[in-house]
Amino acid sequence: MKPLINWLYGVALAIGGPGLLLIAFLDSSFVSLPQINDILVVLMVTEHKARMPYYAAMATLGSIAGCYAIYYLADKGGEAFLRRRLRAGHTERALALYRRHGVLALMVPALLPPPAPFKLFVLLAGFAGVRPLKFVLAVGIARGLRYLALGALAVWYGDFALELMRTRGREVALSLSAFLVAAAVAWWWFAGRADPAGPPDRIAP
Repeated sequence: MKPLINWLYGVALAIGGPGLLLIAFLDSSFVSLPQINDILVVLMVTEHKARMPYYAAMATLGSIAGCYAIYYLADKGGEAFLRRRLRAGHTERALALYRRHGVLALMVPALLPPPAPFKLFVLLAGFAGVRPLKFVLAVGIARGLRYLALGALAVWYGDFALELMRTRGREVALSLSAFLVAAAVAWWWFAGRADPAGPPDRIAP
């Protein structure tokens, strides 16, 4: 597996943004490539700071595409697909989170670094009947925030950020994720308090 990872790493560096998209797609779908995309985003942004939004966007699009592949299989295969791949206890607990928190149960794991069981929640989003547009938006917002935060870290701290990702990548990603999760939960909580009854009904003319 390590030779494959090294080869993919070299290909991604050689082709830039499309390489980020490829790695993100593989990592979010059928191959586990923990933290490689995070390191690649920081490395590429460090070398070309003006391209930070582009690199973050390519990593986000690849992640959306990879997640959607799993979501589609779970949506079409339904319960039989999940029962073959997941433990019953995991399935029931994750479905309970969806019933209670909606797509927030997908967005929080999408922000977290490995070993957060993100693919489990992607699978269960398909099984739980989360609408495709809502699913894509949830993954896109969460992963977009994650890669933008890593890109900003690279813009501000340059080679120091790259060294941190190489030596303490998991801790850095976890700290950034914790900050983003806290900000998202705070926004959700304050939005709910500001408008507990939801938007007013439209009045017909």
